[in-house]
Amino acid sequence: MALIANPALWGQPVPEWLSLQQAALLYGVSVDTLRRRIRHGQLRASRFGQRLIRVRTADLDELFRPIPTVRPIRRSWT
Repeated sequence: MALIANPALWGQPVPEWLSLQQAALLYGVSVDTLRRRIRHGQLRASRFGQRLIRVRTADLDELFRPIPTVRPIRRSWT
């Protein structure tokens, strides 16, 4: 989970389920992006009642995982 999106670092427990609005705010994406990912099968979601859609924090972490970086190349001539 991204540093800014980690409520555990704020001293609060990490919720298992987030609304689309909460997820969009925490991960820095739009609600439309999350809906698109759900529609294309890239993000699992569940309905709670007729209108409330929630996504699991673990599924968001998997979808928005950080890109690994390569250590800088050492040049012998510098």
